[in-house]
Amino acid sequence: MEEMYIDAENMVAGRLASKMAKELLKGKKVFIVNAEKAVISGEPDYIIKDYREKRERGDPYHGPFYPREPDRLIKRMVRGMLPIKAAKGRDALKRLRVFISVPDDMSGKKFEKIKNTENNLKCKSMKIGDLAQKLGAKKTW
Repeated sequence: MEEMYIDAENMVAGRLASKMAKELLKGKKVFIVNAEKAVISGEPDYIIKDYREKRERGDPYHGPFYPREPDRLIKRMVRGMLPIKAAKGRDALKRLRVFISVPDDMSGKKFEKIKNTENNLKCKSMKIGDLAQKLGAKKTW
């Protein structure tokens, strides 16, 4: 099984998620590092408001549950772009691993940058790490 090692630093999170969903459906195993340094485009106040609504929606015991940590936010974005109700989508999601910063066992790997996902935005944006802190995640990165 082919493996991809991706550095999410200064990449637009939605574009990265769509590209990774496509690669996962092809059968590749994907490792994403530096999840907290990925970027979401838009007005920061609106982004925080939107994610806070997603987080507070539903029942605290029965869901729907929405993450607040940067690595889990990226994984949730990719999950939204996979056919999760079909077996191929569930299998694809199992092949995805997302990490905050670079783990020690991956320090020697060569990380790729995906074309067309780099942050060339001319609008306002914010890093996922900052969003996670605003949602109440404990900073461990």
